[in-house]
Order: sequence, then C-alpha cells, then structure tokens
Amino acid sequence: MAYKMERLTCPGCGFPVEIGMKECPAGHPLNISTFTSVYDMPLPLVNKYTNTYQKDLVNDPSNKELNHSIGICYLKLKLYDKAISAFERAMEDNFDNSETFFYAAIALLRGKKAFLALRSSIDKAEEYINAALMIEPKGIYYYFLAYIKYDFFERKFLNTSPNYKEALHMANDAGLSEYDIQMLYGMLNVERPSIL
Repeated sequence: MAYKMERLTCPGCGFPVEIGMKECPAGHPLNISTFTSVYDMPLPLVNKYTNTYQKDLVNDPSNKELNHSIGICYLKLKLYDKAISAFERAMEDNFDNSETFFYAAIALLRGKKAFLALRSSIDKAEEYINAALMIEPKGIYYYFLAYIKYDFFERKFLNTSPNYKEALHMANDAGLSEYDIQMLYGMLNVERPSIL
C-alpha cells in the first residue's frame, strides 16, 4: 500500500510535486518504504524526511505507511526506541507488510550484537521475525533469524530450534543474496560473524 501524498512539496528538498508522484523531479523518494531508500542518504536529508513525517503524523497518528516510513528514518538515525514505537504503531491491524516486522526486529537489537541483547529483546525480535516469515518467507528474514540463533543462542550455549545452521539452510533455500546480507549488517550496525 502506498501512502497517498497530500503535501505539495518533496519532504527532502521542498520541490513542488503532484499527488501520486513516487519521487520528485530531483530524484528524492516521496515515501520511504525500504531501508534501501535511505541507506546512502545523507543524515541531514533523512532528518528532513523525519520532520515532514512527524508533521504529517500529527494529523494522522495511526497511518501505517507514515509510521513505517518514519520508523525507517529513525532506524537510519539510530534512534532505536523511536523506531520500535513507530514500527509497532505501523503493525497494529496490519498483517500484510512483512518488512515492518523485520525492521522492528532489527531495531530491537539497538545497534549492538545479538550476543549483548537482553533475552526479552531477543524473544521479541524472534516473534517479529516469525511474523514476517508467516507473511512472506524471504531469505533475508531466515538469515537474520540464523544470525540471532548463532550470535545469541549458539555463542551462549543455549538450545534453540531451529538452530543457526538450520535457519541458514532455510535462508539459502528461500533465496538469499550477498547484497541483502550486506544491507542487513548495515542496518544492524555490527560486523558479520565469519561463520555466517
């Protein structure tokens, strides 16, 4: 579902736009729907988007698309608690966007290795990943699950099912690209374990 733009200017540069456009004439996306959109975006520009979405949310605080978009911006800005809140608002009564659950799980690690996370955060992240997998079984979701299974459970000698090897196998079977893996570790803000 695309968020229908009601503003008449680009949130990134202020360039005039028309309703229904996906990007402004300068090439800025009008709606942030994936982390790829902000991955290489300079932080001042991400802040502009965040400010625009905050203003729009005043009038429509339960808008799923706006909350998803601002959650991605917060994730890029490493404002993890705000990202989690935004994603959770976007999840309410919305069971068709697997990426919202995926991004919320990433935000729960708060830019640290899974090994350092609290068990309650790991349990919630697993819950969100499993919800994302029920909506859409993507290889990167299984891979993120494998990362958690390895870095939290395997490294702490805790039993879990599936284990990281099984989750990694499922990731490869579901289609996993090196680009997706690199993007994941960029979002997580941690180094890739050599075993994965």
